[in-house]
Amino acid sequence: MSKRDYYEVLGVSKDADEATIKKAYRQLARKYHPDVNKEPDAEERFKEVKEAYDILSDSEKRARYDQFGHAGTDPNFGAGGFGGAGGFQGDFGGFGDIFDMFFGGGGRRANPNAPQQGADLQYTMTIQFEEAVFGKETEINIPREENCDHCHGTGAKPGTQPKTCPDCHGTGQKEQVQDTMFGRVVNRRVCQRCQGRGTIIEQPCSVCHGVGRVKKQKKIRVNIPAGVDDGSRLRVTGQGEAGVNGGPAGDLYIIFRVKPHQFFERHGNDIYCEMPLNFSQAALGDEIEVPTLDGKVKLKIPAGTQSGTSFRIKGKGVPHLRGYGRGDQHVVVKVVTPTKLTERQKDLLQELAKISGSVLTEVEDDDKGFFDKVKRAFRGE
Repeated sequence: MSKRDYYEVLGVSKDADEATIKKAYRQLARKYHPDVNKEPDAEERFKEVKEAYDILSDSEKRARYDQFGHAGTDPNFGAGGFGGAGGFQGDFGGFGDIFDMFFGGGGRRANPNAPQQGADLQYTMTIQFEEAVFGKETEINIPREENCDHCHGTGAKPGTQPKTCPDCHGTGQKEQVQDTMFGRVVNRRVCQRCQGRGTIIEQPCSVCHGVGRVKKQKKIRVNIPAGVDDGSRLRVTGQGEAGVNGGPAGDLYIIFRVKPHQFFERHGNDIYCEMPLNFSQAALGDEIEVPTLDGKVKLKIPAGTQSGTSFRIKGKGVPHLRGYGRGDQHVVVKVVTPTKLTERQKDLLQELAKISGSVLTEVEDDDKGFFDKVKRAFRGE
């Protein structure tokens, strides 16, 4: 079955910005999450939405998708076929030999001893809800390849040096000259003696065994910025794997996974929570204490408040990641029914029920769990 267009999956236009794509993803993810939506195709829809977001939220992947469609999202795309600015790559089942034969090798070849940038690394970091909101400075251990300290990255035994390959004279390629009916033809191949490196090591290093690189655990200090969200990506320049032949190191990309909070729920830069009210508070009005990430605050409840009414507390949400200020906290009140009443209270409520024509009900088990969450929020748990 062919895949749907990723923009169509998220319901956004092709010129949608990052914020619009993120907002659409969050709405659809909540709608089709298997824990919430029990429809038969909910899980497949959820996977489809996540796949679309993973591509469109990454600028490089999105650019390849916009140019090549779904084929451009394949991790192996371009490995043996078309290669961007470099044109054709690979041998195309023997056509490379023909081009070499008639056109002398197909142009310039890369210098095997030229500096090359090291590979980028990716690290997934799980953090607490509060750490994502306020930020944190921490240390992580990254497994990565680094230049061997024993041989200083040369791969040769200390006191010796790699030697220029006598077969290819340091080019990493061998040339075979043939006289044909079309004239003299030069056919270039990777040097078998040095495997294209241009140098040979007669006495390998005893630590890295001639590779010049070793695996190490690198401790890196990371400053988590305030306001990161689940799926946010942080680039740490120069903390990837070491470069080759004196080239610069790659970069480290940290992907954040934020644990959910027991009481607060985040939507963008705003925070939502529920607070219980008894019937008297809702009917007559009251001033209640509300937990926030900064501590308790007072909130005035007007008389006649209905269950489900939302109140906004400005500036108690999440700091803006790339700007100033913070979002807001939204408090949704929930009117609950008491379960333990005195006889006098029962008589009064029964009389009220007769007058208003309503019937009082008891709190369900879900509400008991709801009260537990509120108590833990007040205790800062």
